[in-house]
Amino acid sequence: MKRLAWTVMITLASALAAQEPGDSGAGVVPSGQAQQLRQRIRQRWSQHVRTTLGLSDEQTTKLQGTEQRFEEQRQPLRARQREITATLNGELAAGTPNQEHVKQLMNERQENQRKLQEINRSEDREMQAYLSPVQRARYQEERRRFQERVAEVVRHRREAQRQLPGRGPHGGVRKRPRP
Repeated sequence: MKRLAWTVMITLASALAAQEPGDSGAGVVPSGQAQQLRQRIRQRWSQHVRTTLGLSDEQTTKLQGTEQRFEEQRQPLRARQREITATLNGELAAGTPNQEHVKQLMNERQENQRKLQEINRSEDREMQAYLSPVQRARYQEERRRFQERVAEVVRHRREAQRQLPGRGPHGGVRKRPRP
């Protein structure tokens, strides 16, 4: 049953990952469907965490509130991180990258990572009020595993999209030479 729950969550998460801003647009999920998928992922995640950690109703409710509040803080930082990475990759791919622009992007990326880490620390401090140390440790491990699996599925999905017939090495459509 656990394996099925993970499979469903990862499948749903990969569909959502395909519609993140900054992606190629292939596999974009309409916003209504994306919202439904997010809701289903949250429900499955909540059930999984509740069972795995042995949470009470009160702990589950508090954890859901904490996760939602802090995820709202993380989302814009993650979006900005994707933008920075794309811009940095573009700059590095240039014949002669602009040293100052690369330095600025690297500093901004590090600052963004620092902010994300601080949000994670604040979230953990809040969870200390209602989760035992063992529950917190198990929660962090489950979340780490889930994030790794989602990242792996997203990587595979992007690789598969790049290898679709009629697509160039960077995912763009190849132009046929004129006769």
